[in-house]
Amino acid sequence: MEDTMQITPLGSGQEVGRSCHLLTFRGTTVLLDCGIHPGYDGMAGLPFFDRVDPESVDVLLVTHFHLDHAASLPYFTERTGFRGRVFMTHPTKAVIRLLLGDYLRLMAVKHGSSGGELNPEDVLYTEAELQSCVDKIELIDYHQTIDLNLPSGLKFHALNAGHVLGAAMFYIEIGGRSVLYTGDYSMEEDRHLMAAELPRYHASPDVLIVESTYGVQVHPTRAEREARFTGTIERIVTGGGRCLIPVFALGRAQELLLILDEYWQ
Repeated sequence: MEDTMQITPLGSGQEVGRSCHLLTFRGTTVLLDCGIHPGYDGMAGLPFFDRVDPESVDVLLVTHFHLDHAASLPYFTERTGFRGRVFMTHPTKAVIRLLLGDYLRLMAVKHGSSGGELNPEDVLYTEAELQSCVDKIELIDYHQTIDLNLPSGLKFHALNAGHVLGAAMFYIEIGGRSVLYTGDYSMEEDRHLMAAELPRYHASPDVLIVESTYGVQVHPTRAEREARFTGTIERIVTGGGRCLIPVFALGRAQELLLILDEYWQ
């Protein structure tokens, strides 16, 4: 039995997008997230699944519903030899069906508007395969511990990650070691979500796999950003103009609407 923990980024290693990490330790294999790269279409946007034997994956944990963390899931469950189990929170499963269905329609529209024929390789899964994938998903609540009864002693529980509704960090115990995988998280409480929580009942994990997209950047304070946002909108609207706000991530739109509602009250 392999006594060295191996962690292999199949995506999002020194790039933004297609989050997918392979963790192997003491005969157990865990896949963490299963996203797609927003800058590429079709097979080119998938994680590097050729680096893993899908049949060897015991469990796949999805942190939240954004495409860069979840949009490859139906491909992996329906078009590879994967026969393991898939876990995510209740809100993530509810929203992921809507988001991925919309993703399929947008891809069809995109290729239709270009006037060219749709390359079969660009069709990662069908609507029927998406539904089959969703039917395989098992649910986990925050602070609920799942024990898969494997020889490695694999068990895990979910912690609130903030970020978007249902987003989770996973605290994994495997082979006498512990791993905390964060996915996207937010340590700032906002108007519709609490901040991410830290593991309270454990020692520090042996391994931390953490999102670091903005890890070396210093942002203006939340108050400064909101003042600039609301001030700009008020100036345009009072001048008779209209605002078009390109919000590409589900969850951010709701927060912006709450900020505007509070400002105008």
